Amino acid sequence: MQKEYTITVYTEDRIGITNRITIIFTRRRINITSLTTSETEIPGVYKFVITVLATRELLDKVVLQIERLIEIHRAFVHEEDEVVYQELALYKVSTKALSNGNIERLIRDNHARILTIAEDYFVIEKTGHQQELLDMLKKLEPYGLIEYTKSGRVAIVKWSRRFHEHLKNLGEKQMDNLPPGVTHPEANRSGISL
Repeated sequence: MQKEYTITVYTEDRIGITNRITIIFTRRRINITSLTTSETEIPGVYKFVITVLATRELLDKVVLQIERLIEIHRAFVHEEDEVVYQELALYKVSTKALSNGNIERLIRDNHARILTIAEDYFVIEKTGHQQELLDMLKKLEPYGLIEYTKSGRVAIVKWSRRFHEHLKNLGEKQMDNLPPGVTHPEANRSGISL
């Protein structure tokens, strides 16, 4: 049965790695609903957080295929209850709505905040799960909603401590093996694998 899963992929910072990962999903006809990448606390290691609708059996095969790529440290499939996650939404609303006192209460009651106010519009920021962000979208529509955009999922895995310790140790060992005078950023530019 298809359901929503979060996949985390820990990788080196290499040109083209996003394409190489996403093409694996495309070949298996899996639609990616969200994809974010960011640096981790470990220098030289990046984390992909990918959200998909698929079966667990199919995703286990995808993860094995992703791990065959040379730049990949590890990849994991997570059930909903194995991750703590949030998404971020921005809502652009007509400044005419500010004359209605209800909009400020709506923003407060939904734990959102105003980021900026311009002459014709203001921007509201809200974090939460996808349904919360969509609910806020519906509530703002009567106030003159102009634009809406949402980030992908940002997630922390509940059980990943030992793996992160392994990555830190790996990073320290690789830093010890660098030629004299070469710092980490230079190592990335010169093609030394970290």
